[in-house]
Amino acid sequence: MTATAVELININKSYLRGSETINVLRDINLIIPDGEFLAIMGPSGSGKSTLLNLIAGLDRPDSGRIIVSGIEITGLSENDLARWRAHHVGFIFQFYNLIPVLTAFENVELPLLLTDLSRSQRKEHVLRCLEIVNLLHRINHLPKELSGGEQQRIAIARAIVTDPSIIVADEPTGDLDKVSAEEVLELMARLNEEYRKTIIMVTHDPRAAKVARTIRHLDKGILNAHTETPS
Repeated sequence: MTATAVELININKSYLRGSETINVLRDINLIIPDGEFLAIMGPSGSGKSTLLNLIAGLDRPDSGRIIVSGIEITGLSENDLARWRAHHVGFIFQFYNLIPVLTAFENVELPLLLTDLSRSQRKEHVLRCLEIVNLLHRINHLPKELSGGEQQRIAIARAIVTDPSIIVADEPTGDLDKVSAEEVLELMARLNEEYRKTIIMVTHDPRAAKVARTIRHLDKGILNAHTETPS
């Protein structure tokens, strides 16, 4: 039996806009198996990023339960949630979120500064991840000296350097040209297939979604019951 990486049970989320309540997510139930590569698709404003932020512990639901790798994160305190994120979640963003004054090596090393690893152990982890994304030759370059595709691959190395339980990716190819996007998607597929990383990706691009194992659609806060398998 395949283990469950993420389980969402009756998740609801709303925001106040002035005096109006906006229902962003409505009664979401979702099980994501360990080792899955799931693409969540939907139009702008459908709640995709909100759902991703809830799974990653960046936001809390109004009601419902979120269980990741056997831990119910909805019951954690803010401090415990921050520690959990640091060890169990790798983040990939549309605009990379690299620190401009830090080199590629230093950007990838950042999450490890919150761990008990020694300096030599951190270096070993960083070099291994830079090798995986094929950017060892750019180790001392600043983000401004890298192409968009290279910056995203550095961001992916940073996302995997702590060996997280899950990787969440919010429109990871949204700011890339076609060639760079294909390189990033091939890398993500490799992380899923070779390294068995559970990946949850939000995208509006059908070409990006095709690299996933399964696709779910979210529209107006409601998750479609139908699961697609990319052809």
